Amino acid sequence: MSLVGFTAVATVTLLLCVMTGPDRDDLDEFYTGYGSLSPMRNGLAIAGDYISAASVLGTGGVIALFGHDGVVLALSTALSLMLLMFLLAEPLRNAGRFTMGDALARRMPGRAARITACAVTIAALLPLMLVQLAGTGQLLAFVLGFSGAALQTGCIIGLGVLMIGYAAIGGMKGTALIQILKIVMLLGSGLVVAALILHRFDWNPGALFDAAADRSGAGPAFLNSGLQFAGGPHPDADMISSQLTVVLGGACLPHVTMRMYTASSARQVRRSMSWAVSGVALFVLVVTVIGFGAAALVGRSVIAGIDPQGNTAYLLGSQAAFGARVSTAETFLFTTVTTAVFLTLLASVGGMILACANSLAHDVFATRVQEMSPRREMTLARVSALAVGVPAIVLATLVQHRSLQPLVTLSFCLGASAIAPALVYGLFWRRYTRAGLLCTLIGGSLAVLLLMPGTNLVSGSPVSAFPEADFNWFPFTTTGLVSIPLGFACGWLGTMLSGRRKAQEQRRHYEALEGWILAGAVRRGD
Repeated sequence: MSLVGFTAVATVTLLLCVMTGPDRDDLDEFYTGYGSLSPMRNGLAIAGDYISAASVLGTGGVIALFGHDGVVLALSTALSLMLLMFLLAEPLRNAGRFTMGDALARRMPGRAARITACAVTIAALLPLMLVQLAGTGQLLAFVLGFSGAALQTGCIIGLGVLMIGYAAIGGMKGTALIQILKIVMLLGSGLVVAALILHRFDWNPGALFDAAADRSGAGPAFLNSGLQFAGGPHPDADMISSQLTVVLGGACLPHVTMRMYTASSARQVRRSMSWAVSGVALFVLVVTVIGFGAAALVGRSVIAGIDPQGNTAYLLGSQAAFGARVSTAETFLFTTVTTAVFLTLLASVGGMILACANSLAHDVFATRVQEMSPRREMTLARVSALAVGVPAIVLATLVQHRSLQPLVTLSFCLGASAIAPALVYGLFWRRYTRAGLLCTLIGGSLAVLLLMPGTNLVSGSPVSAFPEADFNWFPFTTTGLVSIPLGFACGWLGTMLSGRRKAQEQRRHYEALEGWILAGAVRRGD
């Protein structure tokens, strides 16, 4: 039934892309879908882009293995989207047109800012793409019961080609509809499974938590802070670093921020974000119940034995909710759960490929030509989807048998250390200069790339990417506690070193645009 479900979803979603994709050479239709989605549908699409397979499987695994710390991680993801809603959503929509490069170039015109923004976009999203693609092979192997490496590699290649098709054919509107379908299926099936788990414990959350703690092997520590980072030299600081990275980095990733440009007005972006935050908050509730249910019904040792990162906990918890004797209806429900996770993998990578392809075509290639025709730019965007997707597929086949947690962390660290400071400074600081922007993006990225290989996610641990090696020298699991301040400091230093004259020019330029950026006083394209 799972195989039938997967095939049906792949067929229907590809058909949706073909039917809703742009039918003429219009950049606004391809990049933003003309802002034709209602606030509810746009909000669900934002939530769909935000909740990736790494969120579903990874967060569920952390909750099942580490209890309290996993719940804090899940809450941090919701807090991140709320931060985007209240601080950046409207200015982003007002300042940008198609890509993050548009929003930054509004203050600092020129190819340097756009090319650097494109490079950081690809650097931040490529690791997440690898995680989703490699997870596709692992998911199919787990659900369908095969273990051959060749079959897993074949699944990665086949589904990677499908995801490139989503981005190239559907554009923004086509991928939005897939995200809406994904979030409805994910939340709908998850709510039913969460209700079944709570029913097993007489609708008493306290009994569920106590049962999870009993079968965790950690006792009361499972329900207290610090279990996830207990083996490190500075567990409290390590936890702060991790949460700070998720809160600042999660919602600033380019495939999420690009959805701001699909709203037709400031009022609509506010209403869209309200729907998105509500959807993510509901997801946090669902994944918390299913994660604790997996720990209580399956046991922490069994979950860790199947996957040390706990990525199968969401599916194991869903499976265990039905009990030993499974009816046809329950089999159908479990198929819906696995299909929803499968669709999450497809939709997440499709959205990320689209964000990278849009940035590559619009920020790098289109700016080289004084007047590029819409037909040519759309062709470039579709070729760019291929140029981004093919290397991602190849790299995913190479990393599929290693721990993928460093790649997830790398993406969030780049979002928090390079993209978040650039957006905050670019949208709100009057003196911010082009040199400051380049220093922010390059300095924040280099800080992450230099520190990340030294974490215990890469080496020095049995569950690291290279367990046989040990070049672990950085004391924290994530780089956020060091790289985020460095990203902001690089932007400040680059602006100060630009000189007073440049700063005054930027102040005057920002004051001319301030009403546009902060309040949408002037419509884009007017």
